[in-house]
Amino acid sequence: MKLASLKAGRDGRLVVVSNDLAWFADAGQIAPTLQAALDDWGRCEPLLRGLAESLEHGATTSERFHEHEAASPLPRAYQWADGSAYVNHVDLVRRARGASLPESFWTDPLMYQGGSDGFLGPRDPIPLADEAWGCDLEGEVAVITGDVPQGVTPQAALDCIRLVMLVNDVSLRGLIPDELAKGFGFFQSKPASAFSPVAVTPDSLGPAWRDGRLHGPLEVELNGALLGQPDAGIDMTFDFGRLIAHAAKTRSLCAGTIIGSGTVSNRGEGGSPGKPIAEGGVGYSCLAEQRSVEAIAHGAPRTPFLRFGDRVRIEMRDGRRHSVFGAIEQEVTRV
Repeated sequence: MKLASLKAGRDGRLVVVSNDLAWFADAGQIAPTLQAALDDWGRCEPLLRGLAESLEHGATTSERFHEHEAASPLPRAYQWADGSAYVNHVDLVRRARGASLPESFWTDPLMYQGGSDGFLGPRDPIPLADEAWGCDLEGEVAVITGDVPQGVTPQAALDCIRLVMLVNDVSLRGLIPDELAKGFGFFQSKPASAFSPVAVTPDSLGPAWRDGRLHGPLEVELNGALLGQPDAGIDMTFDFGRLIAHAAKTRSLCAGTIIGSGTVSNRGEGGSPGKPIAEGGVGYSCLAEQRSVEAIAHGAPRTPFLRFGDRVRIEMRDGRRHSVFGAIEQEVTRV
């Protein structure tokens, strides 16, 4: 089952989307918004699945689905917590600046709590006031949970996952060092993120969803050129069960909580830094990682961060090259 929120008010209008992303059926008679459906999932899920089946068989009223009319599946959420499950990414960024990686990073997930009072739509521009802030894209995977009890085990946490989607977790790299130096974490350096046009139930992903991970190449493009296509199921040190359990160690999580994977990242051969696409590698899901590899190899980064007018596209396709979640496609615009 695939769900989306068409732009309407602050919380969107819930619709069910066909598997091929071509059609939608209004779900307002079941729940007005995705958050309302998540709050009453036991009642709403079977009704939404029934509507989805009717849509696939052409047995209900439908309209064409246009991704540019979609907001992020949850246009705003009670909670957005982003992990860093691909420790290879953290290792590369730290190595590039001469910092070692603590051993605990391999056993205890990193996580920050981001702003969730308003997300960008998947085709909305990325607003930027100053190119010197070092605007970066970050291609990630995220899940939306139901209610999660405090102290949940990683295995039980997997049963709390309701939906899976993609993320562009925008970062302002030039602002991060000063914020981290204060010892209080990210704030200004993490502006609004954008999520894929549709969110998908794990069972609808078939074999691509297993072991608490989404498997398959995450295609990240910059200005029409492929920046990276790392496999999201490879080198993910902490699966989503571990990430959710980490977030719920000292608190319960309410339905509608979004948990992110962090930047998808694959190692190179023999554990070496991954190669760019042009050199036969799988490339990168963010510019910071490419710049880090350049710094390790050449002594300094060569790739600039995003500039006004740059266009970013993030998408995942199935084995038949059909888009699974729709595409995040954004242009960097001057505020």
